[in-house]
Amino acid sequence: MTNSISGQTLGRSDIAKLIGKGAHHLVECDLDEADLSKLDLSGWTFERCSLRHADLSGTKLMRTTWRGCKAPFANLTGADLEEARISACDFNNAAFRRANIGSARFVSTRMTGADLHMAKGMGFVFEEVLLVGARLPGLSFRKEKLVRLDLAQADLTKADFRGAVLEGCSLREANLDGAQFAGADLRGADLGGLQLEDARVFRGAVISREQAEQLLSGWGLLIR
Repeated sequence: MTNSISGQTLGRSDIAKLIGKGAHHLVECDLDEADLSKLDLSGWTFERCSLRHADLSGTKLMRTTWRGCKAPFANLTGADLEEARISACDFNNAAFRRANIGSARFVSTRMTGADLHMAKGMGFVFEEVLLVGARLPGLSFRKEKLVRLDLAQADLTKADFRGAVLEGCSLREANLDGAQFAGADLRGADLGGLQLEDARVFRGAVISREQAEQLLSGWGLLIR
């Protein structure tokens, strides 16, 4: 049974009283700056709620649903978001450090400046997500299909894109030091102003004729 609460301002004590009474559906609730750390909110739904600067560190958020929420600067360090469904939300500058995002799905969500350093899990999905300037070092996108991700200026140091398909994605000015692209399909990606020295980074990837021409133009060669 799901219990619905609408339009209320809730703090830690209010949420704690609801735990153990079934999953809850919060609609247009104000949770700004609330300390929800280490609580078990598995299966809850957050719809058009505000969680600015909320503390969700270590919180159990498995199978949660998030729709149209605003949570800039929220702290989800070490949170468990396995199988969470997040759509049309604002998580700009939120911290997901060491969070479990296994099988989570992020769709049409803004995550500019978000910190996913040491985030873990497999089978997660990012689709139509703004990750401009986000921190994603070492994250594995191996064999994933990435659709319309904006990773411009993101930290993708040692990220794993092997076998991935990047469709309508941007890697413009991203930090790709040590990233792996063997077998990746980059024909639908914006790689920015490609220079010859970039060829080493994308070794083993599939690129388009146009992208190849851009690389070779650094040598002054023309393809006819």
